[in-house]
Amino acid sequence: MQRLIRLLVTAALSLAASATLAAAAPGQPASDFAVTDIAGKPYRLSDLRGKYVVLEWFNSECPFVQKHYESGNMQGLQKQYTAKGVVWLAINSTNPSSSNFRDESHSAQIARDWKMNPTALALDKDGKVGQAYGARTTPHMFVIDPKGTVIYAGGIDDKATFSPADVKSAKNFVAAALDESMTGKPVSTPSARPYGCSVKY
Repeated sequence: MQRLIRLLVTAALSLAASATLAAAAPGQPASDFAVTDIAGKPYRLSDLRGKYVVLEWFNSECPFVQKHYESGNMQGLQKQYTAKGVVWLAINSTNPSSSNFRDESHSAQIARDWKMNPTALALDKDGKVGQAYGARTTPHMFVIDPKGTVIYAGGIDDKATFSPADVKSAKNFVAAALDESMTGKPVSTPSARPYGCSVKY
């Protein structure tokens, strides 16, 4: 059974890896969108102009997402950068017809259990935001600068596995993009191949 799971996950990873990078390309203006978080608070990207924004595509049932939460990596990044004024939006574009779908109540429980620290967790039930950005995997990450320009798009790091043990030795592209841009440096890796489970549109 474990071998079957690994084969299925590997197949999903291969599919994600072969996909082209997101429609939201580095150096281009980020598409405006509006989402409502699981507590009912609305967010519109254009209202966040002047701030760094991180978009994290999320699915609690994905082992690649679980890797970054079980290790504490994602929560640590969320806490570190929201403390610096970054707006971090975790977006779940899973279709309500999918077995992976978790409604607002279940999502709130997951956020509590995992001690998540994003600015907001939102359900993109119709998939419009995910499709506008070309989000293909969970996690698929985007960093937007205060001018509204995409400065990073792709995988969270360079370790395309679902093993929590790999987090410590990975190069985190999201953290690097934020740190470099915040200190006035060009982003050294503006894009990387996304990896993870396919978004369940």
